[in-house]
Amino acid sequence: MRFKKQKRHRKTVRFFSVCFGFRQPFKVLCDGTFVHHLLHNDLIPADKALSNCLSAPVKLFTTSCVLAELKTLGASQSASFQAARKLAIARCDHEKRVSADACIAEVIGENNSEHFFVATQDADLRKKLQKVPKVPLIFGLRNALFLEPPSKFQREFAQSSEEKRLHMTDKEYKALEKRTTSILANADAEGSSDEEGLGYHSPGLLPHNTRNYAGKERDIKDRVRFKRKKAKGPNPLSVKKKKSHENTSLASGKEAKGDDGNAQSKRKRKRSRRGKRLDGTDGV
Repeated sequence: MRFKKQKRHRKTVRFFSVCFGFRQPFKVLCDGTFVHHLLHNDLIPADKALSNCLSAPVKLFTTSCVLAELKTLGASQSASFQAARKLAIARCDHEKRVSADACIAEVIGENNSEHFFVATQDADLRKKLQKVPKVPLIFGLRNALFLEPPSKFQREFAQSSEEKRLHMTDKEYKALEKRTTSILANADAEGSSDEEGLGYHSPGLLPHNTRNYAGKERDIKDRVRFKRKKAKGPNPLSVKKKKSHENTSLASGKEAKGDDGNAQSKRKRKRSRRGKRLDGTDGV
């Protein structure tokens, strides 16, 4: 169960990182209800608990309106107030104090330009922020923290923005068209100047071979030339050297002569031995 939860959280973090550009260390905007939940369930230190939830380093933030609201609640929330004072303050630009949920909604705005993760126990605030495209939400349940998966609206917004990036806008198309026409005009002007440099002032006076000389030269330069790989021979070190025909014939002739000579010498020896036996001289 714990492994599945971590896998689901990593998938959600990857979605917001890829589609909306969230980067580490992640910034987490906490309200008073979430700080109280952390203290009540002994989820301290808070930064370590949240970094385990997101599998990445985090920075914790709150607003001055959240601190003022905790302060007005009195002694019952004094511990939460002291803990919230240790967090970094996100700028909210409110001269007069407003409610914590309204302050956080205004800090997030329409696009969450600061890339905040919002940590809150307020269900109404989470439901409201689900309609903002770039807001991941964190909440606590007993002694565990959960990262909400992206809502249907957030997924549809990510898909539509991806499709817009793939297609050119009208402004980009017009700029590209203007650029191509200027390049073609410059190329034609260069071609005409090359023809005048050759000494021909009218197309009728140009010879047949040089009439389209500049255009052909430009076409040749624009073409991409690829080197064709030619068939290579075998590695000379791995190939056995061939014996020449003459050497083989000479060697065979020598071997044949050698065999004939040996046979003749053997015959002579046998004859000499027979002659000695007949004379009776052998064995004396």
